[in-house]
Amino acid sequence: MLISSAFAQTAPAAGAGGDVMSSLTGMLPLILMFVVLYFVMIRPQMKRQKEHKAMIDAIAKGDEIATAGGLLGKVTHLDEGTLTLEIASGVEVQLQRHAVVQVLPKGSLK
Repeated sequence: MLISSAFAQTAPAAGAGGDVMSSLTGMLPLILMFVVLYFVMIRPQMKRQKEHKAMIDAIAKGDEIATAGGLLGKVTHLDEGTLTLEIASGVEVQLQRHAVVQVLPKGSLK
């Protein structure tokens, strides 16, 4: 009996006009956190993904590249999803295009 009367005393009045404004004010920090998260984390990540995809699509035969595994070499053959990389004279490995991390300047490998 005591608990139900305590809830009844703290219950808001029905039809109060301030409820909408107080709920918007309560949600404002959550909305602001999402906006900051978008501009600090999500948008730059999408930009990096777009740049990486453009770099992978622009790889041509004869380019010197670095892979995620640390291999350095020259591209000798290209397929749709893979490429063949010459890492030493007469030694070639086949890699997925997504393993490419960086296209090196021409002549950086001797």
